[in-house]
Amino acid sequence: MQNLCYLATWYLDAGHVQGREPRSAHPSLVPSQLYRTADGFIFIICNKEKFWPILCQRIGRPEWADDPRFRSFKERLANRELVNGLLDEALSPRTTAEWLQHFAGQVPAAPVNDLRQAVDNPFVAERGRIADYGPVRMVTGPVVDRPAEAPREAAPALSADTDAVLREHAFSEAEIAGLRADRVI
Repeated sequence: MQNLCYLATWYLDAGHVQGREPRSAHPSLVPSQLYRTADGFIFIICNKEKFWPILCQRIGRPEWADDPRFRSFKERLANRELVNGLLDEALSPRTTAEWLQHFAGQVPAAPVNDLRQAVDNPFVAERGRIADYGPVRMVTGPVVDRPAEAPREAAPALSADTDAVLREHAFSEAEIAGLRADRVI
């Protein structure tokens, strides 16, 4: 729900149900979506006004920052198709990796990874998001409660602890044997 915060508010307060936008675009921020590069796509988001002129400078189009059609969130949203078309054109000559290096620390941008790139990403390893669970490797759970770590051993076999649990609750050996004989356990 956290990622739906204001979209949920739009619905709760005004009944607005936001549909999906092309290329994972943000419903009201421009630019904020996937853009074409020479080898795929890059996600760029100018979620603060300060990023737009920096993006324009970094892609070699500083004049766009002062263009009245693009000067603010409101104008860029009104001209979304034009902005997105221009950005596709400007970003297409370089690869995603080249743009990420060029934007590093200045423009919020991220690659679009395939499964292998996502799983083998060093960030995933640093965060301990892949773990060995006995004979298999798996993605860890989405909720992390440090310092506690989710168990990595298999759960006990069905009924493996039944006798111990019944003894803890004051069942005698004869009572346990009777339950077993009656096929209750």
